[in-house]
Amino acid sequence: GICCIDEFDKMGKETQALLESMEQQSISIAKAGIVCSLPARTSVIAAANPVGGHYNKAKTVSENIKLSDAILSRFDLIFILLDRHDTNRDKLISDHVMSLHVAKNGKKIKKSSQKYDNNHNNTEDETRDPEFDSLPLAARLVMADADEEEPIPPQLLRKYIAYAKKYVTPKLTSAAAHALQAFYLTLRSKYKCVDGTPITTRQLESLIRLSEARAKIELREEVTERDALDVIEIMKESLFDVLEDEHGKIDFRRTSGMSKGGTVKKYADELNRIAQNEYNSTFTEQQLVKIAADMRIGLDKIRALELIENMNNSGYLLKKGPRTYSLQTTNF
Repeated sequence: GICCIDEFDKMGKETQALLESMEQQSISIAKAGIVCSLPARTSVIAAANPVGGHYNKAKTVSENIKLSDAILSRFDLIFILLDRHDTNRDKLISDHVMSLHVAKNGKKIKKSSQKYDNNHNNTEDETRDPEFDSLPLAARLVMADADEEEPIPPQLLRKYIAYAKKYVTPKLTSAAAHALQAFYLTLRSKYKCVDGTPITTRQLESLIRLSEARAKIELREEVTERDALDVIEIMKESLFDVLEDEHGKIDFRRTSGMSKGGTVKKYADELNRIAQNEYNSTFTEQQLVKIAADMRIGLDKIRALELIENMNNSGYLLKKGPRTYSLQTTNF
């Protein structure tokens, strides 16, 4: 099945309950003397809003939606939807909204249902266009005019998905596996940072899962190289969405954590020094704000509080009580 979550950023600490289910695909229960592990094989689609209702490209995804890096890393794909002006897309959206309130829309759906009923014996060879298949995925996904669009009836789509899930189990071909591995190795070799490489085997596993799903939706038993290339294009789009900074450049250090790494490191080093000198790693919120002001790193009180909250989300600090934090990177 599919688990759809709206307002994901409003869940708070409840998101931690998803870590086991999304990683191990199971849920452990220990209640009333019963200890068991239940399977939880489902796809999770979540939507979250940025803090303040505006996405700041100068910040990382984690900072914008106030979710931990651990939960974000469980998602195969992350897309940032910005409300940019696009005449064609705006027209498609407005046409769709208006069609929901127009009586003749029901007749159109009924007509399309009749079309699918009459042509259910069409083979793949009759409907496949080799020239269209050779286009990049982005070009193939361009939406047609609403008047030319023939939606698949919900009943047929439901049966199609159920059949694919039950009877189709695609396997990777050598060409597809080579394409996915080459893309993964390219990411690993090109994008490195001082404290490690942000691309891990989790991205490779995501590529394999998405490629198998791409073949399954077309009821094929083999994952072709075309499937792998389509998934690589999707993964690139997702990565560039996440990693693009406010200047339009790709920074692979933005996969997690906080945006201003230099400021965070200086601040964390200063907290470490004070903790070692005083043999105390616990600070009040007022002390943390004062330390930031004394360092003269360009942080006023509001930005200092924002930095403290981000450090708490990223694991540098641990909130132990009302306006009290414990430093987690201390060396003594």
